[in-house]
Amino acid sequence: MHATGHGERTLTEVDFSRLSKLPSQQLSPTLADLLACAEITSSFAVNADVVTMNSRAEVVDMDTRRRQVLTICYPGDAEPATGFISVLSPVGNSMLGLKTGDIARWITPTGQMCAAQIAAIQYQPEACGDYAR
Repeated sequence: MHATGHGERTLTEVDFSRLSKLPSQQLSPTLADLLACAEITSSFAVNADVVTMNSRAEVVDMDTRRRQVLTICYPGDAEPATGFISVLSPVGNSMLGLKTGDIARWITPTGQMCAAQIAAIQYQPEACGDYAR
């Protein structure tokens, strides 16, 4: 288990392109940094253990050990109560591009530091051959 730093996250070309087209005022500094520093790869070549857009990941809170399943989605599809987390949220953009075993870290809007380990990827579109989602 390890925490990641700059340049240690992977985005698919499709995810990078779509996220880069979002209005700049919607991008947090964290997501803008991710877009600037991530390793970009083809949707066909991305490893199945990487959190891509629309991936469903099981995470474990580092403090409480609580497990939950989150799907990283675009803002229009977000439904936090059902586990669909916007990539523009602190949690969503902290998870994007990480792989199984990595630790996502974020600060809540109230200033609380949080961390969760990516325990498993339950679904990744690219691993299932869905390259156009």
